[in-house]
Amino acid sequence: MNKLGMLFIFSCVTFAGIAQSNKKMISYPNTKKDNTKDIYFNTEVQDPYRWLENDQADDTKSWVIEQNKVTQNYLANIPFKDKIKHRLEKLWNYEKYSAPFKEGKFIYFFKNNGLQNQAVLYRQQEGKDPEVFLDPNTFSSDGTTSLAGIEFTKDGSLAAYQISEGGSDWRKVIVIKTDDKSQVGQSLIDVKFSGLAWKGTEGFYYSSYDKPKAGSELSGLTQYHKLYYHKLGTPQGDDKLIFGGEATPRRYIGGSVTDDERFLVITAANSTTGNELYIKDLSKAESNIIPVISDMKNEHDILDNLGNTLYIVTNLNAPNNKIVTANAASPAPSNWKDFLPETDNVLNAGTGGGKIFANYLKDATSLVQQYNMQGELERTITLPGVGTASGFGAKKEEKELYYTFTSYVYPPTIFKYTIENGKSEVYKKSGVKFDPERFESKQIFYTSKDGTKVPMIITHKKGLKLDGKNPTILYGYGGFNVSLTPSFSTANIILLEQGGIFAVPNLRGGGEYGEKWHLAGTKLQKQNVFDDFIAAAEYLISNKYTSKDYLAISGGSNGGLLVGACMTQRPELFRVAFPAVGVLDMLRYNKFTAGAGWAYDYGTAEDSKEMFEYLNRYSPYQALKPGVNYPATLVTTADHDDRVVPAHSFKFAARLQEFHKGSNPVLIRIETKAGHGAGKSTAQIIAEQTDKFAFMFYNMGVDYKD
Repeated sequence: MNKLGMLFIFSCVTFAGIAQSNKKMISYPNTKKDNTKDIYFNTEVQDPYRWLENDQADDTKSWVIEQNKVTQNYLANIPFKDKIKHRLEKLWNYEKYSAPFKEGKFIYFFKNNGLQNQAVLYRQQEGKDPEVFLDPNTFSSDGTTSLAGIEFTKDGSLAAYQISEGGSDWRKVIVIKTDDKSQVGQSLIDVKFSGLAWKGTEGFYYSSYDKPKAGSELSGLTQYHKLYYHKLGTPQGDDKLIFGGEATPRRYIGGSVTDDERFLVITAANSTTGNELYIKDLSKAESNIIPVISDMKNEHDILDNLGNTLYIVTNLNAPNNKIVTANAASPAPSNWKDFLPETDNVLNAGTGGGKIFANYLKDATSLVQQYNMQGELERTITLPGVGTASGFGAKKEEKELYYTFTSYVYPPTIFKYTIENGKSEVYKKSGVKFDPERFESKQIFYTSKDGTKVPMIITHKKGLKLDGKNPTILYGYGGFNVSLTPSFSTANIILLEQGGIFAVPNLRGGGEYGEKWHLAGTKLQKQNVFDDFIAAAEYLISNKYTSKDYLAISGGSNGGLLVGACMTQRPELFRVAFPAVGVLDMLRYNKFTAGAGWAYDYGTAEDSKEMFEYLNRYSPYQALKPGVNYPATLVTTADHDDRVVPAHSFKFAARLQEFHKGSNPVLIRIETKAGHGAGKSTAQIIAEQTDKFAFMFYNMGVDYKD
């Protein structure tokens, strides 16, 4: 053997030896335990880390500091971590644009010049240069305060925008005049899970909860949403309650106003699936709120109206959704008429230029058709390829709209679409340094445990050798009727450049095949989701895409539950696990913040003995067992996550460190001044992705090469 070959082998052995040495040297913080326990249907369940649920307590804060020290010390000793960070910064450093939208006399769009922490909102008049309208980077010194939504009056003269501090779901609302950006009235505070719906220029509708007192976030069972009307120039305390409160207690309430400002539309629900639907005729003084449908068995919303005719999107007797029409004077379901009947593909819909755009999901990819308001098909829109098209919406008077198309190998590209003739033209290409011709993305169908066929899209370099040694991320979600459709990720370039594979299965519990697919992954059927994910891993291994030594699983929120459940059920199948902001204690999730609203998907431990036993069996926190060699695990959460509270991750990490037997590191990374995901600064995103890929490659024995 030549010297170069000998040197290569020596360097690999040395690298692997360093990695193994660092793993053995980890000394985890000493996490105290107590004797807390609960009794469910005569079954005792120990919860020795219950004290970590109080994230405001001094001992919890100290625990967080100590855990972060251990994690950051481990990550800092990965020899190629800085290389990954520099590569990510280089990849991220390009101008990014949103699709433009018209408000009043201006065209507005978001732009990030590359490494800005937050995208900046610009505006432009025809023939003039763009100007900065709102720069969220000026909201805070560290870039962790973000613009969380903005709505303009119909004439464009006023704007109401929401800001989120440190990623929290609790928002402030500020109203400004668009001509000089001067503030109108006082800011609204403590607004949560809300849209902003203007009625003229006098005021707007918004939703919120009564904010719990500090340290009392264990109020998920009693939090109810309320819809208010805020009149400009008046104190927030004088805002009028429109719907909700003691008369109609609901967990989620939304208010919107039709394009012609004729109707207030109210949706109300007690869970994340199924809602009531109401309308109020704003053209008539003191008109009543009229129920359109007053049960929560299905999902409904009003897409548009023409005078008294309402266009309603519903899955009532149509699991894949359809559009019906109804007269506003008698809008009950018994009077509905089919407008766009249900098809084999799941329907999402938007409107623009007096047309309806039916955006169908066909095997988790986009098929878009344009209809007139009489229900006649005008054309099927030609898209650049197989992927995800979004943004088919505009005001009724608009002649053009803008949509974005993307896939796992097609960077987001903005197209300008002429509504009259159906012509699409590229408006703005992505500036990311990525050559799609070097990579491929293909959809396969594999068989799950019970024989169900499940689609999965696999992305990698063209000509990749399938020898079982390719570092692979298997990413999933599988819940709440959410559909995972193809989308480009700048961060994943790191993986693909190293000969890695990114695989995304469309698990049951999601919405890719309508409500039946969703229901097949809920409550006592939740194990189907985990079986689908495990079967995806087994497919990748059996077909030599990867092996258990090079396979990482990743998911966030409900996807964090997915990762936690699969790594506890099949710990030997995965090398690395990334449970992010996960729902990890299934016996108590419904007692935190908005968790009670997730019971439609999960069920609760209080429902029945059968439901308790089912949850207790798969709940990641409870499913951990002593003496098991779990995968190398990096749990991630954030101190301002008030949706899936960090207690889930704290308790899971503490018990994982207690029970784990083996040299694999099991760490927790706790982001500060961040929330459930949205609003993170660019610096935070790059730092998190750097740590993730460094941890993954290091624990697979893959030496990152730039």
